[in-house]
Amino acid sequence: MSVVKSALSDADRKVVGDALQGALVDLVDLSLVAKQVHWNVVGPRFRSVHLQLDEVVDTARQHSDTVAERASAVGINPDGRSRTLAKTTAIDVVPDGWIKDVDAVRVLVDALRVVIDRMRERIEVTDEPDPISQDILITLTADLEKHAWMFQAESA
Repeated sequence: MSVVKSALSDADRKVVGDALQGALVDLVDLSLVAKQVHWNVVGPRFRSVHLQLDEVVDTARQHSDTVAERASAVGINPDGRSRTLAKTTAIDVVPDGWIKDVDAVRVLVDALRVVIDRMRERIEVTDEPDPISQDILITLTADLEKHAWMFQAESA
């Protein structure tokens, strides 16, 4: 039962809700992955990678809040609990221990690619049912693609 009444039909709300919930999981997990790598990165490019990782964390956290609030606005209960993340994330596990700067970049680029691919799928499915949610997904995907580009440029 939703306490929030939405202008979306039940069918559209389901599609949009699934897209927003998936985006929320991806963003929260991306922020955790980036922070884990941030704490453990070592190497000659430590400082630049360390700082870039915090930028990814900030972006993911900002957009996760926007996505969760949009879900609430359309009558979907956002779920960012750790158990939900563990069951539904598609991002690979971060290696244990210290992570060389070149490996840190690879881990982040791989995580960003997974999330970006999933966001692009969500952009497609929200086109008809809710262009407002689609716009949020487009904006956040553009930011994630910018981070992916910058990390790749770091390792070129």
